[in-house]
Amino acid sequence: MTTHPLRIGSGAGYAGDRWEPALELIEKGEIDFICFECLAERTIAREALSRRNRQSEGYNPLLAERIRSVLPAARKHGVRIISNMGAANPEAAAEAVVEIARAAGLAGTKVAALLGDDVLNWVLAHPEEHFLETGEPIESVHSDIVSANAYLGADAIGQAIETGAHVIVTGRVADPSLFLAPVLATYRWSENDPRLGQGTVMGHLLECAGQITGGYFADPGKKDVPEPWALGFPFADVWEDGRVRIGKVA
Repeated sequence: MTTHPLRIGSGAGYAGDRWEPALELIEKGEIDFICFECLAERTIAREALSRRNRQSEGYNPLLAERIRSVLPAARKHGVRIISNMGAANPEAAAEAVVEIARAAGLAGTKVAALLGDDVLNWVLAHPEEHFLETGEPIESVHSDIVSANAYLGADAIGQAIETGAHVIVTGRVADPSLFLAPVLATYRWSENDPRLGQGTVMGHLLECAGQITGGYFADPGKKDVPEPWALGFPFADVWEDGRVRIGKVA
């Protein structure tokens, strides 16, 4: 059993989040991975519409600016990046990251795109299927469907980690799986291991980014948090036995 924990940083909690805290974690947090959670039902639908209008789009519109800001430091400090900024077009997102790395002179940067979540074509091809919530057939809203996605998990992201990629971009995955995947890849927990519960809770906490480092605590006038607009983001130390410790850069 290893005694040195795996350290995973939270780089974003929503699509438009700040990236200065992520850069701070990369440069000063001594982290192994940093994960940017930037996707929700609304944003993946928005990016699906964007891709419909232009095939080279469909990923997080801030991806380029965010990656330009953090990739050089991540490569310098040996920090690997995982993000669902691929949204409705992970392949195009990965290509954009490759171009950014090339322009920055970061030779040898490996980028992986995780595919398989987009099930829109299957849904459109089966209008006779019914919605579980209402019992109505898909054909009742067939012309209004913008996107359909199946949540991938930490096991799928783990396969991308195994390739040695420095940057991994995904489409729709379960939010905590972004953070759980490095743990599974490092400690080789099985799919029935009870420690998965602890790792999943860790992922749910980190996906909230600044909410964990003062955002949820703040209650102006009762529990004031100085400069809430400048909150640092958290990291988690995860040990092989399932222990987790949440912290932030001092």
